[in-house]
Amino acid sequence: AHMDITYGEYLNIDELLNLQHLRSADATEDAPEKSEPEHDEMLFIIIHQVYELWFKQILHEVDHLQDLLTQNEVHRAPHTMRRILTILKTLVSQIDVIETMTPLEFLSFRDYLTTSSGFQSYQFRELEFALGHKRRSIMAHFENDAEAHQRLEKRFQASTLWDSFLYCLAQNGCTIPIKILNRDVTEPIQPNETIQDLLIDIYHNRPLEARMCELLVDLDEGLQEWRYRHVKMVERTIGAKMGTGGSPGVKYLQSTLFKPLFPDLWIVRTRL
Repeated sequence: AHMDITYGEYLNIDELLNLQHLRSADATEDAPEKSEPEHDEMLFIIIHQVYELWFKQILHEVDHLQDLLTQNEVHRAPHTMRRILTILKTLVSQIDVIETMTPLEFLSFRDYLTTSSGFQSYQFRELEFALGHKRRSIMAHFENDAEAHQRLEKRFQASTLWDSFLYCLAQNGCTIPIKILNRDVTEPIQPNETIQDLLIDIYHNRPLEARMCELLVDLDEGLQEWRYRHVKMVERTIGAKMGTGGSPGVKYLQSTLFKPLFPDLWIVRTRL
C-alpha cells in the first residue's frame, strides 16, 4: 500500500518556500541603520526561479518532442508542440509582472546581484542549443560550473529539433539529401534550397506535415517574441547601463532579435 502523503510533502513546499534568499536581508544584519530588506527583491527572485522551472519543463517537452519525431509518432507531435507554445506564451506574459517594478525599485537591490546575470542561465542556453542556436563560445561562461558545462556540452553534441523534424519527414517519404540528414549538428542550421522546395511541396500536398511546419514557425516566432519583450523590459529598467555581472546589457540583447531558428520556414513564405 502507498504511504499517506500530504500536499506539502508531495510538492516539497517547505523546501520550495525556503529557496528565496534575499541578499538585502543579509545586509540588514551587517548594517544596523538599514532596518529591513528591500521589498522588491522577493519578486525579482521568485520570477526568475519560476522562469527556470518553466525552462526545465520546456526542455523536458522538447526532449519528448524529439523522441516522438525520431520514432515517427508524427500524429502525437503537435500535442507536445502546443504545450511548449502555451508555456512560452506564459513566459512572455510573466514579463508584465516584472514590469510592475520601476527602475528605482530595481536599483534598490541591484548591487546585491554583484556578478550574477541572466546571461548565466544555463537552462536557457540549453534550450537555444536544442533549438539549433549553438555557439561554442557560450561554454566559456560556464567554466566554473561543472554541472552546467556538462549539460551544455551534451546539448551541443546532440541533434536539434530541426534535425529530428527532417528525420521524421525522411521516414514519411520525403526526399532529404543524405548530407543534410548526416550534417554536423554542432554547426548552425543553414538555409537550403532543396529543403525549401520540399517545404513548398509539403504546404501544398501534406496537411499533417504542413501543420507541424506552422507549429515550428509558432515556436520560432514565440522565442523571438520572448527576446523582444525581455530586451524592452531590461531597457525600461536599466536603460543603456552595463548589465549585471559585467554583461553587455541592452546592446547585446538587441543583437539577438529577429534571428530565426528555422530559416527555411521563413524563406519559403516568399515563394508560396
